[in-house]
Amino acid sequence: MSEPTGAARRRGPFKVGDQVQLTDPKGRHYTFTLEAGKNFHTHKGSFPHDELIGAPEGSVVRTTGNVAYLALRPLLPDYVLSMPRGAAVVYPKDAGQILAFADIFPGARVVEAGVGSGSLSTFLLRAIGDQGMLHSYERRADFAEIAQANVERYFGGPHPAWQLTVGDLQDNLSDTDVDRVILDMLAPWECLEAVSKALVPGGILCCYVATTTQLARTVESIREIGCFNEPTSWETMIRNWHIEGLAVRPDHRMIGHTGFLLTARRLADGVEPPMRRRRPAKGAYGEDYTGPNADGGAGR
Repeated sequence: MSEPTGAARRRGPFKVGDQVQLTDPKGRHYTFTLEAGKNFHTHKGSFPHDELIGAPEGSVVRTTGNVAYLALRPLLPDYVLSMPRGAAVVYPKDAGQILAFADIFPGARVVEAGVGSGSLSTFLLRAIGDQGMLHSYERRADFAEIAQANVERYFGGPHPAWQLTVGDLQDNLSDTDVDRVILDMLAPWECLEAVSKALVPGGILCCYVATTTQLARTVESIREIGCFNEPTSWETMIRNWHIEGLAVRPDHRMIGHTGFLLTARRLADGVEPPMRRRRPAKGAYGEDYTGPNADGGAGR
């Protein structure tokens, strides 16, 4: 049985073509690709790539300036934060939430719109495996080109489960029986009708948006279309901690707001979503609002 795509690049001794992440004594990272006969140069000296080729992961190398560097393969979160960018990447903290709360499973059939630099595509492909299907749509050809290069660099070549289409999802979507749809785009509400036809009953729609106005419009549009359950929305933040002897405190800097996530599940055809039972605050909807809860939630 052959190994999953990219698995051989994640284990064993360092080989020519592997990416290596060096960590210096101050915790700074340097990433490069191993090439026979080449040297890695820093302001603290250099060392030959051949010194690492054939060495086990977790080795320590010293430069001509006698500075020690720890050599490891970069983790996927490290890779996506250092790869070339066309558009902003989906941060690992958000990608992890998408994989968990959109319930991405091996063999899943997934549609993604808004490829950007390929960060989320790489996470999704690793989760669905070779037997899954990821069809990614990107409206900008230059972003698609960068994303394809980044994904193929990580896996060591084309991934058998990935198809990349340049164009708008709502104009080009032909996939059916889709398990999950991930929308990372400016106006996800424009695609709701198309993706609702592609998703299987029980399938999950996950949207990643940057602002509160986008979040509000997306949620209200999902409610209006009437074929999803009540959407759930949230954001995540990460704060590291400094631990040095008795000095145990949160770091002064943290990864704060990057975007909002929301999920909703596709209902069976012909089923109306149950009425929301919570009463919205008085004035939550303007006088000209005619969508769900236009009566202010009375009687619910």
